[in-house]
Amino acid sequence: MAKATHLECSLCALQYAADRIAHLCTCGGPLLVRYDLEAIRAAWDRSAVRKGPSNMWRYAPILPAAEESIITLGEGMTPLLPARRLGARLGAQNLWIKDEGLNPTGSFKARGLSCAVTMAAELGVRKMAIPSAGNAASALAAYAAAAGIEAHIFMPRDVPQANYIECRSFGAFVTLVEGNISDCAKRVAAGAAEHGWYDVSTLKEPYRIEGKKTMGYEVAEQFGWELPDAIFYPTGGGVGLIGMWKAFDEMEALGWIGATRPKMIAVQVEGCQPVVRAFERGEARSQFWDNARTVAAGLRVPKPLGDFLILDAVRASGGTAIAVSDAELIDAGIQLAREEGIFAAPEGAACVAALEKLLASGFLKPEERIVIYNTGAGLKYLEAYAIRFPRVSAGEQDKLGGLITPR
Repeated sequence: MAKATHLECSLCALQYAADRIAHLCTCGGPLLVRYDLEAIRAAWDRSAVRKGPSNMWRYAPILPAAEESIITLGEGMTPLLPARRLGARLGAQNLWIKDEGLNPTGSFKARGLSCAVTMAAELGVRKMAIPSAGNAASALAAYAAAAGIEAHIFMPRDVPQANYIECRSFGAFVTLVEGNISDCAKRVAAGAAEHGWYDVSTLKEPYRIEGKKTMGYEVAEQFGWELPDAIFYPTGGGVGLIGMWKAFDEMEALGWIGATRPKMIAVQVEGCQPVVRAFERGEARSQFWDNARTVAAGLRVPKPLGDFLILDAVRASGGTAIAVSDAELIDAGIQLAREEGIFAAPEGAACVAALEKLLASGFLKPEERIVIYNTGAGLKYLEAYAIRFPRVSAGEQDKLGGLITPR
C-alpha cells in the first residue's frame, strides 16, 4: 500500500523527502504529509475500514508509518454519543458528543503522539522533547515509555497535577517552567539545539497532525460516511481542527465523501483568544495574546503556530470563532455532566457554552447535525472544577479518598 510520497510546506509548497527527520520548512511553515491518493484509492475501499483494528490505526493506509512499526496503546475509535437532554435544553435537535476523554492518558493528544512517536522510532530517534500545557506531555511520556525512547517535558509550573504525576510516573524528565507554553517552547528549542532532542512541539514536526486527522475519518465513518453540519473544536494549538480539515480533503480525493464540509467552529476563552480576535478583524495570522489566563490549560496558547491554517478552515467552511468565559465553561461542564453523564475537560466544556451562544444568535439552526469534540477527561482537571465544589479538610483522613498519607 502506498505511504507518504513527500512532505510539503503549508506556506510555500516546497517539498521534502518523507523518509528523513524534518521539522519546519526553511520559510518557517509547518510541513504536511502528502500521499499518492490515487494509488490508495485504487487499492483501499472504505468498506475495508471496518476490518481494521478498533483504534485509529484502522486508517493505517492513509497514515505514514509502516504497520510493523506502530506503537499503540489503543487510541482512537472513541464513542460518538447523542446528547439528547442537553440538546433539548439548548434547542439542538441533533447534537452529538465525540468523547476524546476515553483515549489513553485521557485526551485526544494520544492520537497525535502515537503517530509522532511511531515515526520518530522508525526514523531512529532516541530522545524526544515537548513543551505542553499538560495533556500532550502526558501522551508523549506514555508513548515514549512504550517505545523505549527518552522523553524531556517542559510544562508551566501551574500545570494540572494529574499531568505532572503522569509524566513522572512514565519516567519522563520533567521541568516545570515559570510562564506559559510559549516559555516552555523556548526551553525545548534551546535543549534541542544543545542536546539533539527531537522537538515534537505543535506543528514543528509533521506527524502529530496525521494522528489527529483520524478524528475526521472517524466522525465520517460513525455517521455512515456523511459529515455533520457543524463541528465545535476547542482551539489552543488547533492541530485537531487542522487535521480534520486535511482528512476531509483526503476522503473526498479517495471518493469516500462529497465536497460539502461542516462549519468549523473554533472555540477559545476570553482570557486567551488570539484566533477569535484575528477572525473578527479579518486577519490571516493572529497576534500574540499577552497575559493569557484561563482554567482550561489546553486553551492557554498565546499564538498558535498554525493559526493561518485554522483561520483558513474556519472561513472556507462558513464557520466562526468564538470565545467564552471561564465561568461559562465551568457551568457548562457541570451541566453536561448532569444531563449526559459525560465529565468533560474544561476545553470541551467551553464548546458547550459556545454552542448555547450560537444557537441563541441564530448562527446555527435547531435541526442541524452538530458535533462537539470533548478533547479530554474532566478527571484530569479537578483543580479547575474544585472552585465550584470546595472541600474543607477535617484532617488527615480526608486526603486521597480517606487514605492516611505520610507526613
